[in-house]
Amino acid sequence: MGDAGVGVEVGTGTGSEASAGASVEVLTPRDVPLGGPRAMTVRRTLPQRSRTLIGAWCFADHYGPDRVADSGGMDVAPHPHTGLQTVSWLFGGEIEHRDSMGSHAFVRPGELNLMTGGHGISHTEVSTPGTTVLHGVQLWVALPDQHRHAPRDFQHHAPGPVRVDGATLRVFLGSLAGETSPVRTFSPLLGVEILIAAGATVTLDVDTEFEHGLLVDEGDVRFDGTLLRRAELGYAAPGRTTLTLTNESDREARTVLLGGPPFEEEIVMWWNFIGRSHHDIAQAREDWMTGSRFGEVKGYDGSPLPAPELPRTPLKPRGNAR
Repeated sequence: MGDAGVGVEVGTGTGSEASAGASVEVLTPRDVPLGGPRAMTVRRTLPQRSRTLIGAWCFADHYGPDRVADSGGMDVAPHPHTGLQTVSWLFGGEIEHRDSMGSHAFVRPGELNLMTGGHGISHTEVSTPGTTVLHGVQLWVALPDQHRHAPRDFQHHAPGPVRVDGATLRVFLGSLAGETSPVRTFSPLLGVEILIAAGATVTLDVDTEFEHGLLVDEGDVRFDGTLLRRAELGYAAPGRTTLTLTNESDREARTVLLGGPPFEEEIVMWWNFIGRSHHDIAQAREDWMTGSRFGEVKGYDGSPLPAPELPRTPLKPRGNAR
């Protein structure tokens, strides 16, 4: 889902559940419909009032498993992005991607599609006719100020499995357990799918300068001593040399581990744009509505999504409270 829904702004999410002195902060999701009469609903854990970013990760939608016959599947018309990279990762189903660079690709389970919006790009995402169930995550990465006008780009990578203790890892961004993704990013990042066998514990050596978020897709997982249930996101602050994950379920658990050094810049995030000021967002919106800057997506049968109206009060930059 490249389209974040109407009026997404940093800090508008729900709060977190964390006791004083807790080593892991638990972020609970909120349900967000993507629009339309048979709206596909996603569970959004970033951004929230208590936490805008984890590293440069600024947006996390978790969806499915949804039966396409009930949800209507995914059909996101041409829409724009600025100042970010989109990261698509599926657990089930297939999505067709087209963008204004001319890229035409398919998102499949275990395969990364990363698109750089930078100065401006537009794209579509449509579940394929043979898809009966959709299940995955859609993630965004904020680009550092010096790179937020980077040229459009699209990368695809299918990482192989890495087995550590009772877990299987697929490192789609960054480095972990001796595996390094070749995908280019503009700040240090970590993105890994981790499958943990029933009852198993895995301890991973991590970069002490990184903060980390663990999103649970299936199962009950204890993350550095804190229990996370399905769809919850656990936040671990920098300073750790290891992370320990224990599957307390009687079946295999699936998680996604995200990480990076704290992102020190404040951002303005609204609809599908990331900037540094209200003016940045207003200009991007105007450019989209007047048909400039973002290019044209070819091969999609339908009209582009119109941008929502800007709020009456100026959008304010936000970052994580320090």
